Amino acid sequence: MRRFTRLRPLGLRARLTLSFALGALLLSVVLSVLTWNLTRESLVRQREESATDRVLANALTLRRSLGGTSDTQQLLASLPTPSGAQLALLYAGTWDALNPVEFAQTDVPVSLREEVAAGNVAGLRTRRDGEPYIVIGVPLPVGGAQYYEASNLTDIERTLDGLTLSLLGASVITTVAGGFIGYWASRRVLIPLRNVGLAAEAIAGGQLDTRLTSGEDHDLDPLVASFNEMASALEERIERDTRFASEVSHELRSPLMTMAASVEVLENTRDELPERSQRALELMSADLDRFRQLVEDLLEISRVDVGAVTLHLAPVLVTELVIQAVATASHGNVPVHYEPEAADLGVMVDKVRFFRAIDNLLSNAANYADGATGVDITVHHSDEDGATVRIGVEDNGVGVPEEERHVIFDRFSRGREGGNRGADSGTGLGLALVDEHIRLHDGRVWVEDRLDGTHGARFVIELPVMTEPDVGDDGGEGTYLDDDYGLDEVIPETAEGDEALSETSPGDEEGNPS
Repeated sequence: MRRFTRLRPLGLRARLTLSFALGALLLSVVLSVLTWNLTRESLVRQREESATDRVLANALTLRRSLGGTSDTQQLLASLPTPSGAQLALLYAGTWDALNPVEFAQTDVPVSLREEVAAGNVAGLRTRRDGEPYIVIGVPLPVGGAQYYEASNLTDIERTLDGLTLSLLGASVITTVAGGFIGYWASRRVLIPLRNVGLAAEAIAGGQLDTRLTSGEDHDLDPLVASFNEMASALEERIERDTRFASEVSHELRSPLMTMAASVEVLENTRDELPERSQRALELMSADLDRFRQLVEDLLEISRVDVGAVTLHLAPVLVTELVIQAVATASHGNVPVHYEPEAADLGVMVDKVRFFRAIDNLLSNAANYADGATGVDITVHHSDEDGATVRIGVEDNGVGVPEEERHVIFDRFSRGREGGNRGADSGTGLGLALVDEHIRLHDGRVWVEDRLDGTHGARFVIELPVMTEPDVGDDGGEGTYLDDDYGLDEVIPETAEGDEALSETSPGDEEGNPS
């Protein structure tokens, strides 16, 4: 059974442009047909009238001279005729033409001869040897004679052919002009809709106070009013929800401190408790830590939502930044691989927020990829335009399904694997905070398959590169060579036939590759 692919419908601008072009084409075709017909009828009518007047004048001359001479050839030759005209006289049953080869009796249609024989002046358009002619016959009262004259209409046909080409060219030009006018008009018409789209995009990007200007077009004022009303309602709803989350989080901090102090007291007397009580205390302590982390994440997201976040940006070398971020994350010896070309790339970041983003990605691997033992971090220049640097965090878990990759960074979204792998101590806000922190740096984050094709997921952070990084090479501002983290040496590792990579393990005091 044949399956047909449904064509994608045209856009509004394309439909408007096409409508204008088709309208111009239809109008030009109608006008061209009318012009051609009117011109043709006018030219042919003028030629018929002039030919008829001339034939009648020649017939009158023949009527006067026919009885006084027997040389009809000389008589026909003396008649005034235009170039290309053919003359003939049917007299006493004899067909006598000025040029018998060019104009024989059989060239006159039978219907025309019968009409003239009946005593009527008649004319008929016909074609002979592919050329158009008008043949006019006049009966003469002298011996039942008949006078015929054929006028060539080739010049009119050529004129009409030239007119056809001109009208066809005019139709094409008119259609193209109509398309351009339609495209221009569609752009003008769609400007308000484009403004609506830009305003909606700004609102989606967090600029909740964006509004459309009313009064510019009274026809669009109802749309503008409805959009602004919707935006205001959305802003109020989001602000209300944000305030609610912030206030709840603040209110929870006090009882959390009390509970934490209570659990700490119980921990000090843990050995005196029964086994069941110790197990309950262990569960309570774990849930309390998770609850405390949840409240902190909610407070952080609330600050982002209300725009109360202040970035303390500093120029840093991205490789050293990643190495120290991994070292402070306390997730074991996680190797960091980077291309030699990436060693001198600088970025402007808020170190605290970047460290938290890396820590959240490593925590995500620990919770949902059977621990961080199989995690690798890579740093490389962007392959697209060279204006960005990419930091990839790869794990050896089961990966993220394609259908979940666009929602995994949503708040409280942990995918179908949430709770099935590891201890699942996450709050569902870690990846959402990563997305928020990276967006504050004009970057982006996404998840994809591992580059080596093995099972697992690869979370990629993309940040803009500084054109001229203002970072030092002596451990000053923007560098991260710190003895406390065992980062005194960065040992490059190369393999024959492979691209050179440098690798360091933050937890390895000797700086040896893991």
